[in-house]
Amino acid sequence: MKRLQNKVALVTGAAQGIGAAIARELLCNGAVVFLSDIDHERGVETVNTLGKNSYYLKLDVRMERCWENALAAIKSSTGQLDILVNNAGVTGYHLPLGAQNPEEATLDSWLQVHQTNLTGTFLGCKYGIAAMKENKTHSAIINISSRSGIVGIPHAAAYASSKAAIRNHTKSVALYCAEKNYPITCNSIHPAAIRTPMWEQMLNPIEDPEVQLQRMAAQIPLKQFGTPRDVAYAAVYLASNEASYITGIELNIDGGILAGAAASPTSN
Repeated sequence: MKRLQNKVALVTGAAQGIGAAIARELLCNGAVVFLSDIDHERGVETVNTLGKNSYYLKLDVRMERCWENALAAIKSSTGQLDILVNNAGVTGYHLPLGAQNPEEATLDSWLQVHQTNLTGTFLGCKYGIAAMKENKTHSAIINISSRSGIVGIPHAAAYASSKAAIRNHTKSVALYCAEKNYPITCNSIHPAAIRTPMWEQMLNPIEDPEVQLQRMAAQIPLKQFGTPRDVAYAAVYLASNEASYITGIELNIDGGILAGAAASPTSN
C-alpha cells in the first residue's frame, strides 16, 4: 500500500515550484490532491499534467470566505481532509512594491507580503483544524516557512518576518492540537537555496543568472542547489503515519546552510 493511500490533501500555491512538486509527490504516494493558486490558468494546467486524483480549487489564501468555500467543496467531494500544506507565499520582489529593505519598504508592501504569507497560513491552520479535528487517524498540517524565517534577510524584511511568524505559529498550532487531543500534527519546513521561479526573481537582472547561481552554489556546504522535489519528499514524510509522533518541529531542507560555517580550523 502507498504511504498516503486513502488520504485527501490540499496544497496551496501549487501551480508551480515547490507547491506543484509537493502535490505531485503526495499524489504519487496515493493521496487524492486538491491544488489551489491565484494563478488559475497555470493551476488548471498543472492539474491536467498530474492527471487522475488531482483537482484544482479556486482559493485566495488571504480571504476567509475563500477558505470556507474551499473546505466545503472538499468535504462535499470526498467527505474528508487529512493533509493541509500551507505553501502559498510571496517574496514581494515580483510585485510592484518597491524596495523590501527595513529602511525603504512601504507599509503597504509590508502588509501585502504578510497578508499572503502569514494571514494565509493562519487561516489555513484555522480551517484545517476545523476540517480535521474529528478525523479518526493521523492528520497533518504542514506549513512552508523558509531559512529566512530563522535568520535575517536585509533586502527581504517583510518576507523574513512573515516566515519567522509562520515558524512560531506552527508551534502554537502543534501544542494547541495536542492539548485538545486532536489527531493533528503541525510542523514547518524551511527550504533554502531551492531552484524555483521565486528564487530567480531575486537575481540581479544585469548579470548572467547562471553565473550568479554558480557563485551562490559555491557557498552552500553541499555545493549545489536543491530541487522542489527535495522539499516534497519531506512533506510526504510529515504527512504520513510514520510521522504521527512528530509535531512542532522545523525541518530544514537547505544543503547544510543552517548547520553553520563549512570551513574547518586548520590542523597543526
